[in-house]
Amino acid sequence: MGSPSEQAALRLLDQYSCGFMVSQVLFAACELGVFDVLAEAPEALGLDAVATRLRASSRGTEQLLDTCVSLKLLQVETREGKAFYANTELSSSYLVRSSPRSQHNMLLYLARTTYLCWAHLAQAVREGRNQYQEAFGVPSDELFNAIYRSEGERLLFMRALQDIWSVQGRSVLAAFDLSPFPVICDLGGDFFRDPLPEADLYVLARVLHDWADEKCAQLLARVHQVCKPGGGILVVESLLDADGRGPLTMQLCSLNMLVQTEGRERTPAQYHALLAEAGFRDVQCQRTGGIYGAILARK
Repeated sequence: MGSPSEQAALRLLDQYSCGFMVSQVLFAACELGVFDVLAEAPEALGLDAVATRLRASSRGTEQLLDTCVSLKLLQVETREGKAFYANTELSSSYLVRSSPRSQHNMLLYLARTTYLCWAHLAQAVREGRNQYQEAFGVPSDELFNAIYRSEGERLLFMRALQDIWSVQGRSVLAAFDLSPFPVICDLGGDFFRDPLPEADLYVLARVLHDWADEKCAQLLARVHQVCKPGGGILVVESLLDADGRGPLTMQLCSLNMLVQTEGRERTPAQYHALLAEAGFRDVQCQRTGGIYGAILARK
């Protein structure tokens, strides 16, 4: 069986190599509507009832449900030798479509778009570019033409971002006292070309990580040009540790920027440098405990 350290190493290797299977269990359960079916039922449901409502095979449904139990996505009780399934608090809060904190759209986006891009991670590392051409056969010379490659894809992407904001937004907006800024503009649209509106504070949320440093510098310079003296900019992004080697979630987010965008996640110091180069001062950074940090700077 090997030494305890060897067994631990093999368990870790198994965990890593099967990680994609765990993701697919979660994705499949969401796509099939497992959590919604259980949420709509007045009590726990047996296997046959779940399979019937899902229009799925009993064999596949049983395996999927029991795996979800092991992942703590579902709970099960046995009555007279039969299993009855119900949602856990986690799935009720974040996986049921009707929940105000649901992450259902984000998980569908990860399953249908992100997962397919990640299948080409090795090629992305070799080439240093996103993988829309390989995954979907669409060019990405204009990045958001690839991201919004159909109306359905655009809507799913926007709904996915809204899902994340529903659980992360409050802590981000509470990171700083924004009361000195009466007019706040959340920048969207083609901010590289369109005129920027007048405001006291400009918000760039989950924008700069899409772009290389050169494009970020161009956009920040535009914002600085229209920003009033004493006005500010609020940057909302996932923040790497100072040495760039953690946290793991942010490193994975940064690799995701490689396979899906032209950018990367950055350290607070890297954002400080970009803002300072554009002319902003008094740069402050706050980690929120969630996946996004907040950086406030003034003109």
